[in-house]
Amino acid sequence: MSKAPVATAIDRSDKRGSLGLLLLIAGVIVGVGVAAAFLAGDQVRVLIVGVLSMLAMIGVASLFGFAIGLFTTSWRSSRSDLTKAIVDSSKEAILVTDADGKVIYANGAYLKLSNAATPQLIKPVERLFSGAADVSEAIYRLAQAARQEKSLTEEVRIGPAGDPHGEATWYRIRVRPVTRPRGAAALWAIQDVTHEREGHENVFQELQQAIDYLDHAPAGFLSVEPDGAIAHINATLASWLDHDLASFAPGRQKLADIVAGDGAALLSGASGPAGEVRTGSFAIDLKKRTGHTLPVQVIHSVAFGSDGAPGASRTIVLKRGGEARAEEGGEMRFARFFHATPMAIATVRRDGALVRHNAAFARLTSTAPASDNGERSVLHAVSDRDRDKLTSAIAAAAAGQVDIAPVDATLAGDGGRTARLFLSVVDETADQGEAAVVYALETSEQRKLEEQFAQAQKMQAVGQLAGGIAHDFNNMLQAIIGYSDLLLANHRPTDPSFPDIMQIKQNANRAAGLVRQLLAFSRRQTLRPRILALNETLADFSNLCRRLIGERIEFDLRHGRDLWPVKADVNQFEQVVMNLVVNARDAMPNGGKLSIRTSNVKADEVDTARNEGMIRADHVLIEVQDTGTGIPPAVKEKIFDPFFTTKEVGKGTGLGLSTVYGIVKQTGGYIYVDSVVGEGTTFRIYLPRASAEDEAEESATDAPAASPDAPKPRAPDLTGQGTILLVEDEEAVRRFAERALTRHGYRVLVAESGLEGLEVANAHQGVINLILSDVVMPEMDGPTMIKELRKSRPDARVVFMSGHAEDAFEKNLDEDVKFGFIAKPFALKDLAETVKKAMAG
Repeated sequence: MSKAPVATAIDRSDKRGSLGLLLLIAGVIVGVGVAAAFLAGDQVRVLIVGVLSMLAMIGVASLFGFAIGLFTTSWRSSRSDLTKAIVDSSKEAILVTDADGKVIYANGAYLKLSNAATPQLIKPVERLFSGAADVSEAIYRLAQAARQEKSLTEEVRIGPAGDPHGEATWYRIRVRPVTRPRGAAALWAIQDVTHEREGHENVFQELQQAIDYLDHAPAGFLSVEPDGAIAHINATLASWLDHDLASFAPGRQKLADIVAGDGAALLSGASGPAGEVRTGSFAIDLKKRTGHTLPVQVIHSVAFGSDGAPGASRTIVLKRGGEARAEEGGEMRFARFFHATPMAIATVRRDGALVRHNAAFARLTSTAPASDNGERSVLHAVSDRDRDKLTSAIAAAAAGQVDIAPVDATLAGDGGRTARLFLSVVDETADQGEAAVVYALETSEQRKLEEQFAQAQKMQAVGQLAGGIAHDFNNMLQAIIGYSDLLLANHRPTDPSFPDIMQIKQNANRAAGLVRQLLAFSRRQTLRPRILALNETLADFSNLCRRLIGERIEFDLRHGRDLWPVKADVNQFEQVVMNLVVNARDAMPNGGKLSIRTSNVKADEVDTARNEGMIRADHVLIEVQDTGTGIPPAVKEKIFDPFFTTKEVGKGTGLGLSTVYGIVKQTGGYIYVDSVVGEGTTFRIYLPRASAEDEAEESATDAPAASPDAPKPRAPDLTGQGTILLVEDEEAVRRFAERALTRHGYRVLVAESGLEGLEVANAHQGVINLILSDVVMPEMDGPTMIKELRKSRPDARVVFMSGHAEDAFEKNLDEDVKFGFIAKPFALKDLAETVKKAMAG
């Protein structure tokens, strides 16, 4: 734009009065008065009336003059003149437009900017700035803001007119609404900010130049945030690590991604007092993109805020490879090995304050809080209960004692980590007040394995005890239930003793349920696994769950999509869910929500860190979650222990969750529990996905479903013929089975042990159609006896009866041996059906 001539402001907001008009009116009044002096009579009266009329007109005209601004008071005029003078002389171009976009006011700076010598040549801002698309867009946004009575600021760049090599001009344009009596107006302010922009560009160029210097400096540089994220890395260090600098976006990589071993813990473990800067020098190894290590020396600086929190670090990296390695001194070599060793090593003063430590020690004590003066102490790295033992050990080392017993301590923090600390005397050349050398080995995994082994031994011992008790108890219950069936067969329901016999049998069955729980815990119960669709099983079981929890608890069952089949015993699975549902109900006495969810967990989705001992394979997950009181940590460790219960005496056997654990484990699954006191508990059960072979095998053995129109089958005939060898060491069970089989038409040969069974079989000259034998017997067990009998009677069918699971003794038989099985305690009808089926082949 060319320079405009000097122009004054143009103001159309107010209309000025006319001094000449005022003098003319005053002259007319004086002339009328002079004429009245020379006239008399009627003429005087007429003249006076005319004068009064003229004065009235003048008064009315004055009122209109004040209203339209023709006249004004002196104080208002002086205030307006001062304000106007300030705006008129402003270096900023000022323009005021009304609601229709017409110019009301423009100061001299705006007239100069727009080259407007006269009011007719004034251009509004929309017409003044035109040209490039980005300028037009900015002006359009400003105009829209003016119409909507909003404030807005834009900066536009105006290129040199007709001179492509000339300098461009930057303008900052602001618009804001102005309130006035005659309606809204928009105030435009335009300021030349070219010089300011040039200053910013110079600063930016200097900054870019400084960054370029830093990027290509002969030393590496990086800055790390307190959380370990890399905020900046220069090109030199990126080149050393064989990385593309463009891949290092701020926060994308962590310090541990480029530092080998425990060096990251060493750098991030810096501590210091509030408001100070701590600088240290370390010899560490960096990791290249290729996997090789790069030995470096780092000068690491960290500033601590007023609250003691560390800020972003500033680290200079000096390369020590290549030729520098050959010139490396012994001290530098030792520093590298010192920080690379996996054993945590540190020297401490008498008060436990750390003097020197390696990277492994920094990682081991990363959760330890700093003391008030910003220093880290080995005493703060252990729990309160172990602090006195460590203090005594440090004092013994400082006193020159040689044989100091190692200190087993729990590390500070919530992780429950443990370590064994060895202390030794510092040599005489030690400085900085060093009192002892501390060597530490983390024993968390070792301690956890020891606890798991001890728990496994305890569970195995209790399981063997429970299994033994269950075996003997089953024999007693077998006799009670069996003889009850014999009595019931000889009594009608109308007999007075019939209800008493039924009570005996029902209570014996209840006792048998308790024995099954013991066997489930010891994983020795008999399971009848089959392919299950868990969504259908849970849907059928949901009505019972709703009745168990009552109306005060909300029940939510969510099925996973396309759930994989599993192989499990449906009755035992329902018992698992029922136990968990009952426990959840008891944990929500005031109501709450119980949720059961199912989902598939692929092998690569298995979280082995969270689920200890779980193998990577496809599983189906069943989650049982409640919003109850939660389980305290001390109780959580014992919930699967047998006979452990938090319920009142007489309200729980303590076998519920141990039974759940045993069933899940015997099925090949895993169970874990997450709980927060006051928030609720979640049990997670993982069952292995059924294999294609299992599904094919079950499909081949499934019998066709009966037609709904088929006639109801008659009661089966359980009588039969043939010779049965009965081998049972428990007299009551043996006598019951003998009577029961004899009543059903069989000839029974009886033996009290495996050896006697061999003798009876060898003495019998006829055919033995079936061998019915107990499993656990003195002198010779059932499977061993069957091996011997098959040599002389290979065609005899076999049925085992036992309180243990059949797979517990199946491994003791030859693979070609086919046998039936009946679990103790059994009813009379169950025995007859099993024998009938076995005799029929």
